[in-house]
Amino acid sequence: MTFLGTSAGKPTIERNVSALGLEFDQDNKWYLFDCGEATQHQIIRSHLYIGKLDTIFITHLHGDHYYGLPGLLATKKIDAVLRPLSIYGPKGIKIFLEGALDISSEHLGYVLKIIEFEVNEMFVFDKFSLTVLPLVHSIESFAFYIEENDISDKLDVKKLKAMGMEPSPFYAKLKKGMPISFRGKEFDPKAFMLEPIIGRRLIIAGDNSSPAVLDKYLEDLDLLVHECTYTQEVYDNLTVKVLHTTAKVLGEEIQEKSVKNLIVNHINPRYNKNNMLDIDLIYEEIKQSYKGKVFIANDFDVYRLGRDGIVEMV
Repeated sequence: MTFLGTSAGKPTIERNVSALGLEFDQDNKWYLFDCGEATQHQIIRSHLYIGKLDTIFITHLHGDHYYGLPGLLATKKIDAVLRPLSIYGPKGIKIFLEGALDISSEHLGYVLKIIEFEVNEMFVFDKFSLTVLPLVHSIESFAFYIEENDISDKLDVKKLKAMGMEPSPFYAKLKKGMPISFRGKEFDPKAFMLEPIIGRRLIIAGDNSSPAVLDKYLEDLDLLVHECTYTQEVYDNLTVKVLHTTAKVLGEEIQEKSVKNLIVNHINPRYNKNNMLDIDLIYEEIKQSYKGKVFIANDFDVYRLGRDGIVEMV
């Protein structure tokens, strides 16, 4: 995961608005979650490449989460990157994009698919499935529950070699579940398959005031990427209350569900290096109740979720 924007509401010197790039092992494409204003600038400054962007998912239609789309789409055309692109978003994303492109007389020159999803709808991709979950916010907002495919075709190469079979086309047949005959012996594929490697599970959430609304999907989850806009004291003293999560609520509610790892983003601009409100206040408030591993994401931070369930900064 490459965090391209981690600010809430507006960009700051330290942080741009919401955007997150997701890559899978041994893949030639990547996925973008939210696309706030100037996300394309952030992509250029990262290791990611617009030409390999395959799909964009938008959590909700507040500007800091999707105003960067028209510029990114136009740049893709200017760069002569004609690979098809799909965008999944709430109802309204289609009319927004079609209107922006029509008014600017922008002819993309590549296939753009716009899919407006529904709550609890599931989509299947090459390496994972994605389920759309409802959140609690001032407008419709969503989280994406991502389940990586299990790997169930790994051969016990050590066992095969011990029986005299070196890597060969026979391996491919065994992987496909086909029995083979080798040196007068019958090889049953089931006897040479390793236990399946269980896919990783994570949630990338949009704006949300109640993490508990994710309910069963949080149970023993490998990783939750979630907003944490305020500490509790600051939120309690706001003149106008907004539907965002506080560090206190976030820590308490995910601890109940045994979430293994948490990466926090969507940080209110008042928490910065030049302010009395240091970012460490958010971390400390979460840790008062949450016992898992916590990271406060900065722009351009890259994290890897290992198959062992451990999250590390790359």
